[in-house]
Amino acid sequence: MSFLFVQFLTGLASASSLFLVASGLSLIFGVTRVVNFAHGSFYMLGAFCGYSAVGLLAPVLGDAFGFWIAVPLTAAAVAVLGAALEMTVLRRIYGAPELFQLLATFGILLVLADATLAVWGPEDLLGPRAPGLAGAVQVFGQAVPTYDLFLIGVGPVVLGLLWFCLQRTRWGVQIRAATENRELTAALGINQRRLFTSVFAVGAGLAGLAGALELPRHPASLGMDLGVIVEVFVVTVVGGMGSIPGAFVAALLIGQLQAFGILAFPEITIVLLFLFMAAVLIVRPWGLLGRPEAPAAARILQAEAPLRPLPASGKAAALAIALLLAAMPLVAGPYMLSVATEIIVFALFAASLHFLTGIGGIVSFGHAAGFGLGAYGAALAVRWLEAGMPAGLAAGVALAAVGTGIFGAFCIRLSGVYLAMLTLAFAQICYAVAFQWYDVTGGDNGLIGIWPPRWASSPETLYWLALLLCGAGAMALRHMVHAPLGLGMRACRDSPLRAEASAIDRRGIRWAAFTLAGMAAGLAGAFYAFFKGSVFPDALGVGVSVDGLVMMLLGGIGTLSGPLVGAAAYKATQVELAAATDFWRALLGLGIVLLVVLFPRGIAGQLQYLWYRWVR
Repeated sequence: MSFLFVQFLTGLASASSLFLVASGLSLIFGVTRVVNFAHGSFYMLGAFCGYSAVGLLAPVLGDAFGFWIAVPLTAAAVAVLGAALEMTVLRRIYGAPELFQLLATFGILLVLADATLAVWGPEDLLGPRAPGLAGAVQVFGQAVPTYDLFLIGVGPVVLGLLWFCLQRTRWGVQIRAATENRELTAALGINQRRLFTSVFAVGAGLAGLAGALELPRHPASLGMDLGVIVEVFVVTVVGGMGSIPGAFVAALLIGQLQAFGILAFPEITIVLLFLFMAAVLIVRPWGLLGRPEAPAAARILQAEAPLRPLPASGKAAALAIALLLAAMPLVAGPYMLSVATEIIVFALFAASLHFLTGIGGIVSFGHAAGFGLGAYGAALAVRWLEAGMPAGLAAGVALAAVGTGIFGAFCIRLSGVYLAMLTLAFAQICYAVAFQWYDVTGGDNGLIGIWPPRWASSPETLYWLALLLCGAGAMALRHMVHAPLGLGMRACRDSPLRAEASAIDRRGIRWAAFTLAGMAAGLAGAFYAFFKGSVFPDALGVGVSVDGLVMMLLGGIGTLSGPLVGAAAYKATQVELAAATDFWRALLGLGIVLLVVLFPRGIAGQLQYLWYRWVR
């Protein structure tokens, strides 16, 4: 019994840290409606800045004063950085669709990750113990770190301070008004710019405070940003986006789930968090203490020109490009063909995500589920059934269709950020199964030896196969955009109520779109398994989903060719920069931020816009 109580206290300490980070994210989303992907970077910077601040202040002020003064100073420094980023980047794109804001914050994450690497280096930095709280106390005969008890008290104190600020100050009244109706607050003369900047600074400062306070428990490391952001998204969504009390309740529940889950279900520890989120969103689609979201369809795209079939000149140009691509093996070497093959595979992946998000209005943060299921379906067919390449590809597409069909039946009930987070939950559940079901999937060792047959093993043949299969998949998706299914998807995206009033089966169309997009992603994943000769759980990871979103938005979400252009630009830039410099992520992130700020239509969208202007 005493051991369980100590485990309960450990869960409370973890919950307190999670709440500090999640409350900042929830506050920012509630007012600005920005899904801040870089929020984990503020947490990481809090840990690194805290380490340096303690190192500078402790020799001057003494260990105790140096540490406890360094913590609030670190939070203030991170808050100033957050305010600077809001004023220089995010303020310029508040009017852009939410997905572009997400892309901009992803670019900021890449820049901050490499900036941290340049300043502090790649090694983990172990911080000092908290002066005065370095020991342990006995609780029912069990030793409990004193610092954990301190952290348990920090969470409710921060919750109380936030409640006081939101309920008893003019600033809090303005925040609550902006959360309810931003346009009305602007009409009442409230300075929105100043309000948004202050909110962003407070949110970033809370994340920085959490990072600095975490230093005595865990070393500062470069993976802290991505490691915490997924958990924080889960806490924020389970509690209800924009709800500070909801974030506190969710953090408590998830902290206890993690503390006791490792005892009760050690074999599924990774999946527990996402099973919990999926269960909550299925029962209560807007989180425990959140409110139903307004229909998100209108926010996915700005006003766009209607999509029309290619004219004769466009078809001729597409045929010419296809012929040039087909002739590439005549002039390119094996390395260039390998890069081109990978680009083609990810072009189909990005096109399938665009079909789901750009055409159907179904935002997915977990599209890697279809890609990874396709890869594992092909690999398992080869490994366990000794299937050849054609049967392996078919098995991959079939597994992706079954998996995304089941997930889609639950996801299509939701909308907006909640829908996106449920797709992420299902993708992470698949990742956890692949990672921990060692006997079947090989665990983190993956499945290797998934090579194509001899007749398809040369770089030239593999390239032509990729061009044929993935090109056919992309063309099929393009054809369906103009078919009755695509017209129904666009109707449901642009005006859900009118679509239902017109007797359009909205759920059926969204479910079909979800499954078809998953099958196309599965084909890309299955081919990728043969291309690489192996498959690992990373194929289902968050990184692949984020890559797909970046490719789609980089190319331009308002055009059908955008995902293909975005995949080529993103992968080619990634390969070239990675070969040229160790800080390629910063350059790539800076390029993404500049593109979002200067050309929010994306590459293909901007070129199309300039073409129409020139023609007129």
